[in-house]
Amino acid sequence: MRYAVFDVETPNERNDRMSAIGVAVVEQGEITQSFFTLIDPETYFAPFNMQLTGITPERVLHAPNFGQAWERLCPLLSDSVLVAHNAPFDLSVLARCLRAYCIDWEQYVPYVCTVRMTRAALPDLPDHRLNTLCDHWHIPLDHHRADSDSLACAHLLLRCMQSGVPPQRFLRKYDLLERKAVK
Repeated sequence: MRYAVFDVETPNERNDRMSAIGVAVVEQGEITQSFFTLIDPETYFAPFNMQLTGITPERVLHAPNFGQAWERLCPLLSDSVLVAHNAPFDLSVLARCLRAYCIDWEQYVPYVCTVRMTRAALPDLPDHRLNTLCDHWHIPLDHHRADSDSLACAHLLLRCMQSGVPPQRFLRKYDLLERKAVK
């Protein structure tokens, strides 16, 4: 199976646009490629989000908008199981961006959430936040940076697999049009 592990950062509380995305592709138990881009969300930046992510309007001044970035993202995400930490959030942002830019892609995508996987692999941890898990497994993390978060999440996926927690057990479908998980 091919996994496209991704993380998005958003510019404001609406969570309907991206200001950055990172993708790490996992194939045959290895991270085979990674991609990162800032994205001009073509909307306002909230102070909270700027402080959290370090992404400001000035940093995205010459960045592609989501429609332009999609040309690079589509081949990475297509024909893959999408993976994210708290996947419904990242998938909902992706769905809203696809709709906002009138991009017709897939209605249903397979996905795995590493929060759910790590709860099975490490049930005794006090929480299953990305930074807690990375500290536990000594995975480098520059938190709330999409490139670092996506690579860290890819390492979580691999660690879970090595621990005997198969991603297939957590495989679900997400409806990008309705923005919800389906059975």
